[in-house]
Amino acid sequence: MKFFIDTANLEQIREAQDLGILDGVTTNPSLMAKEGISGKEAILEHYKNICEIADGDISAEVLSTTYEEMIKEGEELAAIHPNIVVKVPIIKDGIKAIKYFSQKGIRTNCTLIFSAGQALLAAKAGAAYVSPFLGRLDDVSTDGLHLIQEIRTIFDNYGFETEILAASVRHSMHIINCAKIGADVVTCPLPPILSLLKHPLTDSGLEQFIKDSHKMQ
Repeated sequence: MKFFIDTANLEQIREAQDLGILDGVTTNPSLMAKEGISGKEAILEHYKNICEIADGDISAEVLSTTYEEMIKEGEELAAIHPNIVVKVPIIKDGIKAIKYFSQKGIRTNCTLIFSAGQALLAAKAGAAYVSPFLGRLDDVSTDGLHLIQEIRTIFDNYGFETEILAASVRHSMHIINCAKIGADVVTCPLPPILSLLKHPLTDSGLEQFIKDSHKMQ
């Protein structure tokens, strides 16, 4: 399973890259705003900076909602770096844009997926990734993991190459459960990834090893 970090914070991206497990980055307008990034030129420059730090695919989201504007914006984003994947919302014009991009060799990440039908349409249009929002479904008392299972079954039934990118991942058990049911990718902030390292028996065992090592000196 691939690990993407969901942030626009360059220091956190560097930390994840240095850890040696980072496969890519996802961002969105909210994450850009959180880092104080605004304006077209600043956003494009920030994406360039991310591409210089991280290996792997970098999802860059279009801000437009009409077909023509999404095409224009997506082509500008794709021109930044070969690793850029254009992030497109699951709306009617978004599906049309994904089809256009796929025919032009521009990879896409279809975002804001909340149903298996949406994922199916995105895969049919040629999306490289679909992003079901696991945590947001959990927030409204809907089983987000069940959606990922449904998408996995559908994609396997018909041999879709589209990868399932589990988004809105909130904690380490989300990551583990996504791995169990076959999500291709998880994207989340750095803390849930780092929390996979933690276990009280590891801490107590290491403490005992250190104590015992002092007896050997």
